[in-house]
Amino acid sequence: MTARAPNTPMTRLQAFPPVARDNAHTLILGSMPGEASLTAGQYYAHPRNLFWPIVGDLLGFDASAPYAARMDALATRGYALWDVLSGCRRAGSLDSAIEADSLEINDFAGFLGTHPRIDRVFFNGAFAAKLFRRRVVTTLDKQAARLQLTQLPSTSPANAGVPAAAKYAAWAAILR
Repeated sequence: MTARAPNTPMTRLQAFPPVARDNAHTLILGSMPGEASLTAGQYYAHPRNLFWPIVGDLLGFDASAPYAARMDALATRGYALWDVLSGCRRAGSLDSAIEADSLEINDFAGFLGTHPRIDRVFFNGAFAAKLFRRRVVTTLDKQAARLQLTQLPSTSPANAGVPAAAKYAAWAAILR
């Protein structure tokens, strides 16, 4: 539980909309953007987050390109990007600081209904995978049966216990 002054409400955080094209075949899900990402208005904006270096290298685009170019490169290759949560209350950036009673889950039934080619979901970390399995899969009916769900190690700098090379090796699973 996060420490804070009594009667001081946490700010409600709102996540980003999904980034996906009609041809999307793979969905990559985080839990909720961290402070650096929310401030920048960009997925995985923390300078030490390994998401863009790993995914850029695997999919063959420049991870240091402007954000719009990276998002375009990801979407052009059939990858969609989103978060399990649409909103929550949290102090800081850690998933462990999210208030459990504040979770708002994104509309995955609607999203998957408009992106029927998606058959693989990769989770950027354990919390995103846990949330999806507990709070989303049971709501999807037939849609869940077509999905291959794979948990990957978080690319966050908070996941320092997993070496970068091990993260890279695990994330190679996103390749078709």
